[in-house]
Amino acid sequence: MNDTPRIRTVLSCTLLAVTVTAGASACAGSDGHPLSARAYDAADQLAVNAPADGAKADPEKPLEITAKGEDGRITDVTATDEAGHHLAGELTADGQRWRSTAALAAGARYTVRVATEDEDGAPGARTYTFETAPAKRALTVTFGPEAGTYGVGQPITADLSLPVKDRKARAVVERALKVRSTPSVEGSWYWVDDKKLHFRPKEYWPSGARVTVTGNLDGLKVGDKLYGGASKPLKLTIGDRIEAVADAGSHYMTVRRNGEVINTIPVTTGKPGFSTRNGIKVILGKEYYVRMRGTSIGISEGSSESYDLPVYYATRVTWSGEYVHAAPWSVGSQGVANVSHGCVGMSTGNAAWFYETVRPGDIVRVVNSYGDTMDTFGNGFGDWNLPWEKWRTGSALVEATGSPVAATEKARLRPLAL
Repeated sequence: MNDTPRIRTVLSCTLLAVTVTAGASACAGSDGHPLSARAYDAADQLAVNAPADGAKADPEKPLEITAKGEDGRITDVTATDEAGHHLAGELTADGQRWRSTAALAAGARYTVRVATEDEDGAPGARTYTFETAPAKRALTVTFGPEAGTYGVGQPITADLSLPVKDRKARAVVERALKVRSTPSVEGSWYWVDDKKLHFRPKEYWPSGARVTVTGNLDGLKVGDKLYGGASKPLKLTIGDRIEAVADAGSHYMTVRRNGEVINTIPVTTGKPGFSTRNGIKVILGKEYYVRMRGTSIGISEGSSESYDLPVYYATRVTWSGEYVHAAPWSVGSQGVANVSHGCVGMSTGNAAWFYETVRPGDIVRVVNSYGDTMDTFGNGFGDWNLPWEKWRTGSALVEATGSPVAATEKARLRPLAL
């Protein structure tokens, strides 16, 4: 019987507390302060090292907020920039000091909200805004290829404006480079050198995929006095899966669209001493007319191997000048023997069909040639010749063993061949 009045009091207080959200008075807490008491202005209790006179803060220095005296303490700090990124920080156990633990962004505007309480437990609050100075050195990134529709083998490229050698700095950069695909794919960046990265999926892109690439480097601290700059996003669409396999042994090329054979073409590939490179190549572009000369690959004029010919329907697969093209002068050898200086030659009609069927990013794979394997980098896109586990180790976010880590480090042109 004696408990009944106390229970009624608690229930009544609970009901009143719910009503507070609508603006009514609330029950008092155990310390006598109203639960909905308006926070007082805590400006006099706080010291902030951010400039208050309109000057810009040095992003190299951490943000610090200190409680003055022992009359109160800091209970919470939230610092965000205009993009909504939170600045990480640490509050001392006694609530006397908060200090940022992550680097401030350069050229950013921050809003800092500080919550406090006085010696009696009453809540206080204060909001600060300040700007950081712009970076003196900005690292920008340019994505490739140009926006458009590409084949399933097209890698994404990222060209940096400044070299990044430090392993931790590379990890910062790589985390900021985002590739999103619909449908989603498993993929990874690979550091080709200090200023270039390539991105490819584990398998070829799905046909019809939509790919968006963004660089979230703007204002981000990359390394010692080096910050990221703005970058232009990239959008790509992936077309049908076109794969051409040129068999140097059988002297035929088989072309498939989405797994189905759509053509089988008699071809000729590189003869001994000029053997076509084996492996997977990605179509770089198409040129209706190219003039090809033997001197461009070191053949002297007057030599029995010398040539100077107009070439039509030329589909480029290496920067050094390896093409799939029309070769009407070798029709008698196509499907029978290898007589070219490294290119895949076919009749004019077949070359025109191939030229009209494929697009940049489509796959041309050469098998059973006596040539070397296509270079991974430097002579076009040989990215797919690197096994996936080795590819992953080119990421700054993956150990040499292939295991992901939180943060670790991890073109040459050749002349034309006919």
